[in-house]
Amino acid sequence: MTINRKIFFSALLCLAICLTKAHPTFAENKQIIVPLGGNSWIQNGKEIKALMNMHGVTNWKSPNDIIHTYIYFKKPCNVALSFKLKVNQGKSKIKVSALNSAFMIVADNKEFQTLNTGNIEIKEAGYKQIDLQGISKTGDTFAEVSDIILEGLTSDDETAYVKNNNDNYFYWGHRGPSVHLSYMLPEEVKNNIEWFYNEITVPKGKDPIGSYYMANGFKEGYFGIQVNSEKERRILFSVWSPFKTDDPKSIPDSLKIKLLNKGGNVRSGEFGAEGSGGQSYLVYNWQAGTTYKFLTQAKPVDQNNTVYTSYFFDPNQAKWTLIASFKRPSTHTYLKGLHSFLENFDPNNGTITREANYGNQWVCDTTGKWHQITQARFTGDATARKEYRKDYAGGLSNSNSTFYLKNCGFFSNYIPLDQYFTCNQKDGKQPEIDFNSLPTN
Repeated sequence: MTINRKIFFSALLCLAICLTKAHPTFAENKQIIVPLGGNSWIQNGKEIKALMNMHGVTNWKSPNDIIHTYIYFKKPCNVALSFKLKVNQGKSKIKVSALNSAFMIVADNKEFQTLNTGNIEIKEAGYKQIDLQGISKTGDTFAEVSDIILEGLTSDDETAYVKNNNDNYFYWGHRGPSVHLSYMLPEEVKNNIEWFYNEITVPKGKDPIGSYYMANGFKEGYFGIQVNSEKERRILFSVWSPFKTDDPKSIPDSLKIKLLNKGGNVRSGEFGAEGSGGQSYLVYNWQAGTTYKFLTQAKPVDQNNTVYTSYFFDPNQAKWTLIASFKRPSTHTYLKGLHSFLENFDPNNGTITREANYGNQWVCDTTGKWHQITQARFTGDATARKEYRKDYAGGLSNSNSTFYLKNCGFFSNYIPLDQYFTCNQKDGKQPEIDFNSLPTN
């Protein structure tokens, strides 16, 4: 009997479609590979360190070392959970904890294999934590673990995590997303703003080590407060050189930032790594829960040089303190691109949430007239825009009288970027500052 080929292949196609509909897991069997090197931390007691080994977990000897991995799921789902690992010597038993489920891996494979542990149910969107803990071993180490494997999703877009180490994103991902407020300025004065005033209040408990709360950002520099260690906090003011480089030693003398004045006990020098230029800072034990005031001036002194000066209001002494005054060459401008930001500069502390309220922003033009800022645009850095991290938020505080920024810690209620927020104008209070009496040293 002769079979019509066209009818035969049409029947096969219909059968394939029917099978796919009857077994949707065929179409949903997308394999998501989450590298531990960019998404995990190792905790031993209270101490926690970012897993910066691009190959994942290696030399894992202590049962007290718990590996925490964080993955954002964009919707409820059921996924099969597996790990890519090998055991160099003997046999190891490893506990896996995910949500309210616990699994045990018993392995002795000497080459990397993908070992299934079981299924987990994601009941709601948000960050989920997956932990590994060594239980027993007959060899020197528990295992080398490179990746978590998720199956059952239709697309990689249903999750958010650091996908690879291109452009050093294992490092940036551990630091977490930086977030910003770009202030909307009155059109009639945006080209002749000489002074920028801002206030910051860091809520108690939201000031972990590695935090930089930048108050007065402008096109050529930034000014704010840092938490540098358990014993040291700083007020930091920096100006970028017009010569673009990450190495301050490569800047020609004609394009270096020149220090003109600085306040008592203020330290100064150069900075690099993320652009280069002049830096100054005052070691000052600022406290969460207290509101601090910041004032920055930009004034062209000739056609080729602009002087930037920043002051910090010390509430303990009830007076303004000079941080520093820098001259920037190849520059003739007043203040532009005014903004604030919040960042974490310690990758070990990317698991801890930090937050700040930014309020009562004002600018003063070259005629001495003050103008209130009431609108800001909320934005984020590339780590946020790539959706490598989604623990970021910003906008209006509960009182609607100040803006806020929040990042890190793997909270799930993120705020979408690129929104505009307008605060309550009635709550703003114009600064009362005698510019002529500000300190010069």
